[in-house]
Amino acid sequence: MIINELFVERKTILKAIDLMMDNLTQIKDDSGEFLLDFDGLKVDDKSWTVWNWPQGVGLYGIFKYWKTTNDEKALKIVTDWFEQRLLEGAPPKNVNTMAPLLTMAFLYEEFGDQRFVPYLEQWADWVMYDMPRTNDDGLQHMTYGPENKNQLWDDTLMMTVLPLAKIGMMFNRPEYIEEAKKQFLIHIKYLADKKTGLWYHGWTFEENHNYAEALWARGNCWITIAIPEIIEILELKEGDFFREFLVDTLNSQVRALASMQDESGLWHTLLDDPNSYLESSATAGFAYGILKSIHKRYIGKEYEEVAEKAILGLLNEIDETGTVQKVSIGTGMGDTLDFYREIGITAMPYGQSLTVLAFAELLVSFV
Repeated sequence: MIINELFVERKTILKAIDLMMDNLTQIKDDSGEFLLDFDGLKVDDKSWTVWNWPQGVGLYGIFKYWKTTNDEKALKIVTDWFEQRLLEGAPPKNVNTMAPLLTMAFLYEEFGDQRFVPYLEQWADWVMYDMPRTNDDGLQHMTYGPENKNQLWDDTLMMTVLPLAKIGMMFNRPEYIEEAKKQFLIHIKYLADKKTGLWYHGWTFEENHNYAEALWARGNCWITIAIPEIIEILELKEGDFFREFLVDTLNSQVRALASMQDESGLWHTLLDDPNSYLESSATAGFAYGILKSIHKRYIGKEYEEVAEKAILGLLNEIDETGTVQKVSIGTGMGDTLDFYREIGITAMPYGQSLTVLAFAELLVSFV
């Protein structure tokens, strides 16, 4: 097994994770350059001290590292973040602000902090009964600013459906569990590209199309992460039809990803366009999903070399301050492929934390 042949030393991975965690907690947008402006509503997607999806993904990456290593520094980063956000109060509910609830649910499961219960119950209830729906009863990708009416985005599975599933399992709410399953099936129906096995960024029921038909890397990486996670969260057993359907879907995607990986180990921001720039956050998401899927035997060991190349490529993108390079900023829905090619690059919480997530999963290979 290539991974078990220790192509990189464990201490190298641990040192990189520690450096990235230090950097992650210091990320902020001092200049306001990366504030998103929705008709006067300013949204900070970059700073660590904000309750939004980049931070939600970050929390999950650090939490998973703690679960793998029992690293107290990692746990403190996560618990300190929640302490401060509870003091400040929760933001308006939407797809993206739902993301931190996944880590909150896991923390509640670990430590039983009763302060979390009203958040978990009320936010999941909102998803079930008040969150806007598309045609075919999909979860509409509503965020700050644009309502994204009748739109499905692949991000929704990671940011909203995984928390709903986890809360459903913890609080014995079978209707939440069935809703999570349904949302995966709806999103697969409209976003998975039958020709390649990859995923389009979005679908609109208003005009019945996949916008630019962009095979966008980070959008795809949410799927590579979300499928192994939902199988584990729902404790789906071998032979379960839903599990088998998800595994088949995952294998189709990973097979295509393997054929499109750059020699550097990274993937291009448009997966099928080698002239678009190489992007690290998606690469980290792919590395995590592929590694975990190998460990869980959802995919075959023939993909170990793909994961190895991705890890080595990511190591080359971590600078001396712990900043992960080549991370694209938050990306809305694009009507043209040039929209994705022109998205800017900066340090972002999810770049750090997705890389931590991938490296933490690699540590399992050393056992």
